[in-house]
Amino acid sequence: MTEKNNKIPFEEDNYTHNINRNNERKLDRRGFMKTLVGAAGVFAVSSLPWGAMAAKELMGLGEKEYPRKKIASLDSVAVGDAVEFAFPGEHDSAIMIMLSETKFVAYQNACTHLRCPVFWNKEEKDLLCPCHHGKFDVETGAPTAGPPRRPLPEIYVKVDKGSVYATGVKRYEA
Repeated sequence: MTEKNNKIPFEEDNYTHNINRNNERKLDRRGFMKTLVGAAGVFAVSSLPWGAMAAKELMGLGEKEYPRKKIASLDSVAVGDAVEFAFPGEHDSAIMIMLSETKFVAYQNACTHLRCPVFWNKEEKDLLCPCHHGKFDVETGAPTAGPPRRPLPEIYVKVDKGSVYATGVKRYEA
């Protein structure tokens, strides 16, 4: 036998006496799971166009064509000098080094560790990242010291009619 709570000034013993349960929405486990699966389905379908665009971009990287861009005139660069330029976009920093009369190398000018700018050290013949003391081989762009593990992205260069041109970006293969 239950004893009546004398502290409540009405007939019922619980605090839910004034809830009209007939107007409540019933959401049991099954209903909750249906709602959850439905929301996940809507999200998955809405993200398909973006995934398709990304896949299309990744599939076409090997065939992507870049506009040819003049870096420098041959008579304005000496052996061992570096020239900074923007490629492939106007906000993509790059660096070209003249290694000999006939050999040029160019790389995107951002360390593959944390995207700090990379500088040419003519005396040591290295590309240096001052942020974490990363070093890259000037011939290949491969890391030789510090935390970077991936090579600098290479930019293809071509000499034509007394000038050096950037013609493309080498696709990075894992």
